[in-house]
Amino acid sequence: MELTDTAEPELREEIAQLEDRIEQLAAKLENCRTVALAAKFVIGTGVAIFAASLVGLIRLDIMAVLASITAVIGGFVLLGSNSTTANELTDEMARTEAERAALIGSIGLRVVGGRDTLQ
Repeated sequence: MELTDTAEPELREEIAQLEDRIEQLAAKLENCRTVALAAKFVIGTGVAIFAASLVGLIRLDIMAVLASITAVIGGFVLLGSNSTTANELTDEMARTEAERAALIGSIGLRVVGGRDTLQ
């Protein structure tokens, strides 16, 4: 597919926009990883509080039990929701990267220096 000189700048702009979108998605995905780590920490803390209550390291009372159960359930809910979001972001990133690759492939790139190979 041959492109005209006026179409190429538009494609370059669209590619740049896609690259910006990919960077935004990568930042959101990194936030999801941070939230997942925090959720796992909350789950671990809930389990540790409950275990410490059962073993006798801390006084077994209703507040300790409720806090541990709340932490475990809340951590699992947060982890599940976050993993769904991370999967959606990963899928969107893959689609955006494929779209960018297709646009790059449609540009008539030429070899600089007249050599056909890199060897």
